[in-house]
Amino acid sequence: MKMVIIECCVSRSRTRVCSTLPHTKYPYNITRRPLSLSLISTTFSALIFSLPPPPSSSFPSPLPSSKRPIADFSELPNSGGVKALELLVGSGEVPSDGDQVEIHYYGRLAAKQGWRFDSTYEHKDENGDPSPFVFVLGSGKVIGGIDVAVKSMKVGGIRRVIIPPSLGYQNTSQEPIPPNFFDRQRLFTTIFNPTRLANGEGSTLGTLIFDIELVSLRHL
Repeated sequence: MKMVIIECCVSRSRTRVCSTLPHTKYPYNITRRPLSLSLISTTFSALIFSLPPPPSSSFPSPLPSSKRPIADFSELPNSGGVKALELLVGSGEVPSDGDQVEIHYYGRLAAKQGWRFDSTYEHKDENGDPSPFVFVLGSGKVIGGIDVAVKSMKVGGIRRVIIPPSLGYQNTSQEPIPPNFFDRQRLFTTIFNPTRLANGEGSTLGTLIFDIELVSLRHL
């Protein structure tokens, strides 16, 4: 498996993970939260993403290659096959079942060459600020892969997870659901395409890639 290079850029006002990203618009400078997500490119054994970088002006000068931390995906214990790459290890609490958690995420669909179907940074509150996704851990309302991934994170942490179809969307009511109608339709018509499922493609159609930042938790 290929190694993945990530860079952690720290400033006085915020911390950011900086690296090669897909060719999509991301909120590189977010001051409302102490951390902001960015995506890195990676290679899977059965799936190869070719993700062009954004304009170089979007990021500060890269760290010297000798100071770049190197990491790779590993399967989370007792996760049912969820693989994770730690982009930034948090320093806060670890949530438990029954806790209310707030996360930011980028959701991508492997079957569409890494097509991003949703991003919480595009969900705005009444002040126009990015609104995180809120759910109760262990409630069963979200797809299993996100539940599993968040359970072992610390507040402030950022990780990328590869979620197998068995822990992805099993029906069209599971959260998180893209608010945009066309994105939602494209997502579900791909995952639940009867012709492709009949052709034995179910093991790849529903594979998801989520970049998750655990923003906060609250004990209920």
